[in-house]
Amino acid sequence: MGKIISIANQKGGVGKTTTTINLGACLAELGKKVLLIDFDPQGNLTTGIGIEDNLVVTHDMYQVIINEVPMKEVVIPTATPNLFVAPAGIELAFAEIRLSQMIAREMRLKVMIKEVQDEYDFILIDCPPTLGVLTINAFTASNSILIPVQTEFYAMEGLKQLFDTIEIVRDYSNPDLRLEGVLLTMHDKRTRLNVAVAQDIQSFFNGKNICQTIISRSVRLAEAPSANQPIIEYDTKSIGAKEYRALAKELLEKQ
Repeated sequence: MGKIISIANQKGGVGKTTTTINLGACLAELGKKVLLIDFDPQGNLTTGIGIEDNLVVTHDMYQVIINEVPMKEVVIPTATPNLFVAPAGIELAFAEIRLSQMIAREMRLKVMIKEVQDEYDFILIDCPPTLGVLTINAFTASNSILIPVQTEFYAMEGLKQLFDTIEIVRDYSNPDLRLEGVLLTMHDKRTRLNVAVAQDIQSFFNGKNICQTIISRSVRLAEAPSANQPIIEYDTKSIGAKEYRALAKELLEKQ
């Protein structure tokens, strides 16, 4: 049965989508069959992985979560071997309203994902930058949560609310949910601020649950989505490719 990991942080711009795409691609490169679920109405994962032609996307995660369209009808293979995506579009923004009127609304994704879970080694969910019903659905369906945190001022902003939400989900819908790790992103070891913030984050978590791999700020990594490619295909020898490969190996070693 595939492991389901939510990539989440309600603070925007911390590298959630970048991490979902590139961690998934690196796991696929290591021979794992991986499904990426775009659960953010902005749909950046969908376009960033190269699924942007409306003729290709006939169904998306809105139809899955609201109309119970089977996941198998939504999943699309990417250009990367072993890597698949369940796309999303702006219509997903209306799911919050629709879900508020439904019974057991926090269980919708968990129920729908079960039909394909055995077909993948890993399922990575790119969560929206909110702690609303969509994110709670993702947490309820997941085995664990990976939290990207940018090593910039205000990095810790909102983390208390995030952990409060995790505890609520554990209490009411997913008692086995655990923290996969905190991933430091957009790090520049040349600046005192970045180094100081990284130390503060590690101190806050007492050195526990912090990923050993740190993702550096990288021009090539920032460029890759514009080419609709993971970094390992856009620039396989770049520092970003090296670091996400290291993160994938670290994740596998923990299993």
